[in-house]
This record gives sequence, structure tokens and C-alpha cells, in this order.
Amino acid sequence: MRHFGHISPTVRKDLFHQEPAEFTGASPSRVLAAALGATLYSPATRPTLAADIRKQAGRGVVSMVLCLEDSISDGDVTGAEENLVRHFCELDTDGGELPLLFIRVRTPEQIPDLVRRLGGSVRRLAGFVLPKFDEKRGIAFLEAVAEAEAIAGVPRLYAMPVLETPDLLHLETRVEALAGISRTVNNHRERVLALRLGVTDFCSAYGLRRTPDMTAYDVQIVAGVIADVVNVLSRADGTGFTVTGPVWEYFRSQQRLFKPQLRRSPFLEEGVEELRTALIEHDLDGLLREIELDRANGLLGKTCIHPAHVTPVHALSVVSHEEFCDAQDILRPERGGGGVMRSAYTNKMNEVKPHRAWAERTMLRAEVFGVAKEEVGFVDLLTAGLQV
Repeated sequence: MRHFGHISPTVRKDLFHQEPAEFTGASPSRVLAAALGATLYSPATRPTLAADIRKQAGRGVVSMVLCLEDSISDGDVTGAEENLVRHFCELDTDGGELPLLFIRVRTPEQIPDLVRRLGGSVRRLAGFVLPKFDEKRGIAFLEAVAEAEAIAGVPRLYAMPVLETPDLLHLETRVEALAGISRTVNNHRERVLALRLGVTDFCSAYGLRRTPDMTAYDVQIVAGVIADVVNVLSRADGTGFTVTGPVWEYFRSQQRLFKPQLRRSPFLEEGVEELRTALIEHDLDGLLREIELDRANGLLGKTCIHPAHVTPVHALSVVSHEEFCDAQDILRPERGGGGVMRSAYTNKMNEVKPHRAWAERTMLRAEVFGVAKEEVGFVDLLTAGLQV
């Protein structure tokens, strides 16, 4: 699979200076973690689950979570498990390219049980999403994933813990909670693909719910937790993990209180103003702003609950030609001793040692999402993705 693989080779050639690379579930974990992109959640109760997964794969989705937790009622769990197992078997029988598929469970005990019931179709499973992850629950969850991996006889089943518990949010317990999570995930580093943020649960603890006009970073109590999670768990010194962006809650019918955040200037070409209008009408201008703030704050990828969110996330994950040139210059072997230089675009300073970690992360993103041509911007990428 590859990002933007659902659009034609001719269109990709027009868009990309360097096209996104192909990857599989067997690719190195650092590549898979960067390549998750917009991870689309779907309740495991959907009666057309297999067909839905294939449809989304055809629209550019490369990672999906089939949810047995908060998206379904307590009384539907047994039926949802049966539905999930049945549709996994259908997917395995039909063959074909699928997204990376994860199951979001409720309890550790579900993990080995589901793997046994999946039988040979477990080969289609990338791993599990572990909710309400803290040190105590996390140990049980990760041990269950290791057990399931042995039962399945597959090279690897990945885990994606969700950080969303009140002790992580509350100031008086946050430091110890983060330390405990750090100890737990470091003991299973080879199995933990990425860490996900449960911002909806954070807001719930204080009776908050952000509107389409506000990002997670406008809710200061949430922004503080995100900063601390990145501080402890996503350092660029080789000890950090990929942390993905929070879910975007979509309220299409709610009255807009603030003026649109999308600037008109990127949309001034003929016909493209219609795209800007459509994005604003669907309250996606706030999503675009939040994606940019995710990256500025050290997050990569995003939890998504609606297919309409996937293309904007991926379009804004593509490395610009300017970013690519800067990263290339910083990482040139002859620059190993450090120093400072004017950027190729002559609009900024590139300082080799301080900017090296940024350049390395940028080149990894360039590998999985590609590099846009010099004249290509996110509007072009959005338009191409949305027309499929």
C-alpha cells in the first residue's frame, strides 16, 4: 500500500517531486508508525464491515480501527465480536489489498480470545488499540498482546495504547502517571507502534466539548496534557514514540460563531474557491488548522471518525518542496560538523545541529507521504484526493 495510491499514476506524477513509497505490514515499525496517517475508526457492529473496509481502502485509507469499546453499547459487545470475526474471515477469503487493521478492545482478556476465534484470518490483523491505558492496565494489556502473538504464530502484533485516563489529566497525578506509562511502554518497545491521545475523555472529565471553531489547542487544559505527553514520551533522542493527533469532532449542523479560519489566498485560482466553500460548510477549516498545530506540537497522524477527514489529513502530511530542500541541506554528510546556512529558498536560516532532528523526521515523513512539486500546494493535493 502507499499514500495517494488510490489516485492515478499520471496525477501522482504531476503532484509529486518524490512519490510516497510503498509499505506493507512487514515494514519497519518506524515506517509504519509514520505512515498511519488518518486512522479511521469504525464500530465493529457495522453489518457491511468488510465491504466498508474495502471501500475505504479504495479511497486512500491506510489504517483503520474496528472498535469494540466506546463506539458501541455494552449490550452489543458479544454481537460485535461475532460480526468482526465473520467479516475478517470474509476479507481473508476475498484477498486484495487492505489497510492496516487494528481492533480496539475493552479488556486484556478479549485479545487472545479474539485471536483464537479469528483463526487463519488473523494474518489480516495488524494489532490492537488499548483504551484507558495506564501502568497497571497497560501491563496486562501488553502481556495479552504478546500472548496473542504467540497463539497466532505471526511475526508481530502491534499495540497502540490510548492515553485518556483522569490521572493523566489531573495535575497532582500527571507526573507519576506519565512515568508509569513510560516504564510500561519502554518494556514493550518493540511492540508499541504509536501512542494515541483520547482528548474526548480529557474534555469529559471537566464537562467540556470543543466546537468546530476551536482546536484541541484552544482548550488549555487539554493543550497542557498534550504538551506533557510529548515532553515525556516523544523525545527526538531515540527514546521517544510516535504520538498521534486527537480526534476531530465534527458538528456540521452547529451554527458558526467565529469567522472561517481558512485564508482565501491559497484558493484564489479559478474553480478552487468552490473547494474552500465546501470545506467551510463541512466545518473542516478547523480540522486543517488543528492538523497544522498537531505537527507544530510534535504529533504525527490523526484519529478520524469520518471518511471526509482522511484526505485533508493526508494532504497536509505531504512534505512541501521547501521543507524537503531544507531537510536535505541539513543532512548532507559534509555538514556533519555543524554550522549554519541560508536556506535554498533564501527565506530562513538552517542551523545544522539544532535542526537535525527536525530534518530526520521530515525525511521519514517524505518517505511515506511523498514530497510535493515546487508549485504544488495542499489545495492541489486536497483536490486530487477528493475527486477520486
